[in-house]
Amino acid sequence: MNRTIESSVDTILEPYQGASRDALIPILQKVQEQEGYLSEEAIVKISQKLNLPASKIFGVASFYNQFRFQPKGRYHIMVCRGTACHVKGSAKVLDMIMRTLKIEPGQTTRDKMFSLEVVACMGACGLSPVISINGEIFAKTTPMKAVRIINEYREKEQVHAQG
Repeated sequence: MNRTIESSVDTILEPYQGASRDALIPILQKVQEQEGYLSEEAIVKISQKLNLPASKIFGVASFYNQFRFQPKGRYHIMVCRGTACHVKGSAKVLDMIMRTLKIEPGQTTRDKMFSLEVVACMGACGLSPVISINGEIFAKTTPMKAVRIINEYREKEQVHAQG
């Protein structure tokens, strides 16, 4: 196990000595907040501390869409699927992003550059459909605009790598 993850999880679990399954969600939230995602190592460590099978912990964590099992990419893309965005075509935008990056929501590209998440609403209904990349909102996003935005981020990375 990665020593930093192990010590981080140990620190989080310290106040939960003798805790039961009731403490599982808060523990998972704290681990994800600290580490950015729930690694296999962290789930195993939690299972040992709470005396619960790792499969049970994974089952609980995978039930809630707030938990991630892969680290976020350098550029975390959120696609709004709220009502206004849905009506204006966010499903097509999401599909194009998935095809362009060759990932599903909750996944990260192999190069760790992009990760993808679907959210219920971003509160920018008047700008729909919207996507967000690392908190920057892109309004009235079409499938082709999404591809252009992704390509702009790729170009920035290439320039930065050469620079």
